[in-house]
Amino acid sequence: MPLSVTLDAPLARLNTFGVEARARRLVEFAGAAAPEDALDAVAGAGPVLVLGGGSNVLFAGDFDGTVLRVSTRGRRILGDDAGEPVVEARAGEDWDGFVRWTLARGLCGLENLALIPGTVGASPIQNIGAYGVEMRERFHGLSAVRLADGARREFDAPACAFGYRDSVFKHAGGAGWLVTDVRFRLSREPAPRTGYADLRDELARRSIARATPADVADAVSTVRRRKLPDPARLGNAGSFFRNPVLPADRAAELARRHPGLPAWPADGGVKLAAAWLIDQCGWKGRREGDAGVHAAHALVLVNHGRASGAQILALARRVRDSVLERFGVELEPEPLIVGAAWL
Repeated sequence: MPLSVTLDAPLARLNTFGVEARARRLVEFAGAAAPEDALDAVAGAGPVLVLGGGSNVLFAGDFDGTVLRVSTRGRRILGDDAGEPVVEARAGEDWDGFVRWTLARGLCGLENLALIPGTVGASPIQNIGAYGVEMRERFHGLSAVRLADGARREFDAPACAFGYRDSVFKHAGGAGWLVTDVRFRLSREPAPRTGYADLRDELARRSIARATPADVADAVSTVRRRKLPDPARLGNAGSFFRNPVLPADRAAELARRHPGLPAWPADGGVKLAAAWLIDQCGWKGRREGDAGVHAAHALVLVNHGRASGAQILALARRVRDSVLERFGVELEPEPLIVGAAWL
């Protein structure tokens, strides 16, 4: 069915934390369905939450509105732009599947972003990034429709206002858009980016001196599987906190006071390793009921079985407060929090 509607819908299967929550209505927009079908289904239905793979959301309570789940499918090569191939995927395509599809066609540029959970449509909203690469570096444009009135718009990179794990779509000026298709400018000439330490070490472990894009994708996937739990076995949303970016002088003062603090230049300031800050506060591996911090990666909050979203949120707040008390640095969450306020 290209479009289905469920009332009083359970959401546990639709979020990678696996927490129990309900929506007043769930509209699933799939296959080759047209955006107009989805807009008709949500018209006059109150607040609408657009959901892709559910890998970047924490339901801290029920959602008193309509969840619009996007599962549309389709991928194609459009042609060249200044000698670089442009590919397009519908918003509901699985991100990792799309990355592998591009590599199978000899198209390079997304390999460092392999195995990131979620959908293609979510990638520009979050400006996903990993292992030294951000999505915006290969972004070409996207198509979207406004939920309020069905107006169509094309967004280029400046219109998206990309930042670190950020875009215009996460703010008031860009909210309310349904991303339908996303385009990327890729390359036929391999230029592997292997400077990230974990990636470099994994390639060395495999005795690969000159990595191909496929080698990079495979190595990235191995590192991610080693460091991050499989949501099918242990509920989580990947990294829960953003790495904080501070002014250079403040970061230098912190580094003087806390030797060993990992930091690197980014976005006009200095980015700190949130995992290190959390680990120094003793949170790695701790558990409060079924809500916990993963034993292998302090950035990952997990659901050991029956934790509620509210319990995971309460744990996240305590982690934030302890980092603020010790280091004077306030952490911000990566996932969208639904049903409660972060502060």
